[in-house]
Amino acid sequence: MNRSHYTVGDLLESHGKALQLEPVTPHISLVNRIQGPALHRPGLSLTGYGLRKVDRRILLFGRVELEFLKTLDEKKRKACLKGVITEKNPVVIISRGLIAPKALIEACKTLNIPVLKSGLKSMELLTKLTMILSDVFAPTESVHATLVEAFGIGVLLMGESSVGKSETALGLIEKGHRLISDDVVRIRKKENDVLVGSGPKLNRHLLEIRGIGIINVANLFGAVCVKTEVKVDMVINLEEWNAAHFYDRVGLEEKFTQILDVNIPTYMLPVKPGRDMILLIETTILNHRLKNMGYHSAKEFNEKLLEEIAKRKKGATSER
Repeated sequence: MNRSHYTVGDLLESHGKALQLEPVTPHISLVNRIQGPALHRPGLSLTGYGLRKVDRRILLFGRVELEFLKTLDEKKRKACLKGVITEKNPVVIISRGLIAPKALIEACKTLNIPVLKSGLKSMELLTKLTMILSDVFAPTESVHATLVEAFGIGVLLMGESSVGKSETALGLIEKGHRLISDDVVRIRKKENDVLVGSGPKLNRHLLEIRGIGIINVANLFGAVCVKTEVKVDMVINLEEWNAAHFYDRVGLEEKFTQILDVNIPTYMLPVKPGRDMILLIETTILNHRLKNMGYHSAKEFNEKLLEEIAKRKKGATSER
């Protein structure tokens, strides 16, 4: 979904059930755009406290706000709401399934702002809605790759077209691992620089295999072999074997791929006939997991090698 055109109607359609939302003003269109994850409870604003109106935010009225409005006479109530609600607020939501005051409905109708109500309590609604909208408006990037989950690790398979990403993913699925997306991977950045990858609905569970065509992995191997999204933990670059290229044979050098300003550990595997790519990728993933646990085979070997060199130098010096 295009987040730049995310409307109140999109919110109601996608998350209305989870948020227990229902329209209070069905005659008002739901095409107003939601422009960010920010929400506002106009408690203090209703009393006149605040230097400016809170534009472009969703307004959430709970029991406290509605009880305060009841204490005002009709004239003050209208003036109070006029000082809070603007034509730039996309929607007004009332929590706890409370009845919207007539003055509130009229103020929103004048500005063509829809009113929704939810059966959830104010804080629960605020928390859930903030999480949903934070996810919708998280920074995103689409990459040409194949995303799989193996041994609980999210692996982004990258490389030139026809290098064998989809075939490699098929081999991993046959070994019991999971497909998240093939060809196009949508990556979004969540809190704490966590990258989560998913795929478009159009090609969900599908793999394109040259010579065979498009296959449905869920139908062939079962629903256990697919997943909607996964955290992106590492990148494996597949490239055709080049005899002139120097390939790291120890593994001391650490490489990274930057996606949405986050550095993802990256490994490069050359592809050529005779190499068991599935076994090599599984080994790379397990070795990466060991590194995260503090076991770095290449560094341990290097330390032992340096110690052995130092011993021999010391022995050679003493003999002189």
